[in-house]
Amino acid sequence: MIKKLVGGNLYTNCYIIADELSREAAVIDPVGDFKYINDLITSNDLKVKYILMTHGHGDHIGALPDVKECYNAPIGINPADEELLSNAALNQSTLYENRTVEATADIYLKDNDILKLGAKDIKVLHTPGHTKGSICILFGKELISGDTLFARGIGRTDLYGGDYEALINSIKTKLFVLPEDTNVHPGHGGSTTILAEKMNYSII
Repeated sequence: MIKKLVGGNLYTNCYIIADELSREAAVIDPVGDFKYINDLITSNDLKVKYILMTHGHGDHIGALPDVKECYNAPIGINPADEELLSNAALNQSTLYENRTVEATADIYLKDNDILKLGAKDIKVLHTPGHTKGSICILFGKELISGDTLFARGIGRTDLYGGDYEALINSIKTKLFVLPEDTNVHPGHGGSTTILAEKMNYSII
C-alpha cells in the first residue's frame, strides 16, 4: 500500500506506505494538515511503526510534531541531516510552514539499511546532493525519492548542504541502476519511472 497526501506552502508530498497484511505503516515526510494524515491512517486501520524523513528541509516536516505526539513512533533520518532537523534556522520551517519545527532523531537511516513493515522490507538509499543526508526509500518497486529526483527534474543544490556533483552521482549510481519499471514518487509533483527519467536524462 502506498498513499500520497499533498500539503504545506510548497505542495510537498507526504507518503504513507504499509504492509497490507500486518497493517504496519511508515509515514514519510509528514507535512500539511495533520488531520488528513490521521484520517488516512485511521480509515485504513494502520499501525504507524516509523516516521521517516527523506531529508531535513522545513517544507517536509511541518506535521512532524503532531505525528510524533499522536503515534510516538521513532523518527528516522540520515545522520548527516540531523542538524537540519534539529535547527529551525537551518531547516527554515518558519518560512515554509509558518511554524517552528525542531526534532531529534530516534534512529539513524544509513545506506542499505533494511527496516521491516510486517513481512515487507524498506530499503534505505543514501543519495546526497540535495542535502548531505538526503535518502530515498525503496519499498518493493516503489521508490520514494524525496527531493533527489522528480518527474523531469532533479533537486536543487543551492541550499545549505547542496552539492550538484554529488546529486548527479547519487542519481547515476543509486537510482538509475534500479529496475527500469521502478515507480518513482518524488517530494513534489507527480510520479514517474526510472525508465522515463533515464530517457529524459540520457547524459547522466
